[in-house]
Amino acid sequence: MQATTLEELVATGLLETGAGCRISPHAVFEPQDEQGTLRPIKLGDHVVVGAGAVLCGGTEAGDGARIEEHTIVGKPELGYAVGRTYASSGARTRLGANSTLRAGGIVYAGCEIGANTTIGHHSLIRSHVRIGDDCVLGHFLVIERECQIGSRVRLSPHSHITSATLIGDDVFLGAGIRTVNDKHLIWRDPDREPALVPPRFENGAKVGSGSTILSGVSVGEHALVGAGSVVTRDVPGGATAFGVPARVRPQPDET
Repeated sequence: MQATTLEELVATGLLETGAGCRISPHAVFEPQDEQGTLRPIKLGDHVVVGAGAVLCGGTEAGDGARIEEHTIVGKPELGYAVGRTYASSGARTRLGANSTLRAGGIVYAGCEIGANTTIGHHSLIRSHVRIGDDCVLGHFLVIERECQIGSRVRLSPHSHITSATLIGDDVFLGAGIRTVNDKHLIWRDPDREPALVPPRFENGAKVGSGSTILSGVSVGEHALVGAGSVVTRDVPGGATAFGVPARVRPQPDET
């Protein structure tokens, strides 16, 4: 790959910039993946790209998106993950209009981030995650591969969302939430394949800080889980549960 400057990338069609973009001269653009495939990078109108940001091939940023300092967007994953080896092949990675990726954040290849969504400082979004519109994701989060997150979701800092977790619209998860998708904690066992079953959070569910949600558990619509709970079984819609292990508590009109 011979093009090394913004002007050369634009001239070769590997970088498209809309009107009013502000791009730091210290931003880095890498349109070629390790397989040698070139993918253009597309920036809408009034996109801001900070110093030290790295934008990889296939990245698309909608109008008004902000990509702050020392971020990485669209990087293909390389190496082993549970059940699969990644070969660092690029994919389309989309940041929606007026979305913000705060300094130090990483969004891997194949992700879709909705409009008006903010991803906090030093948060990690792994491959092929889908996040809806108007979400706020705090700092130091880990969102593992292929999670599906709805719109108007709040994920508080220092939480870990395990791979393929489903999170509906209007969900609130407090700080330090831990989710589990492996009931038997199998890791690279040559004789066994892990039966991964992620948890799910239905529309409007709320989970207090410091809770752990185990494999296969469903937190129902508008259910509430108290802080510090360990949730080992489903919480029905509209119910309140707390404790270790968490138990569903009767509503006031049930007593």
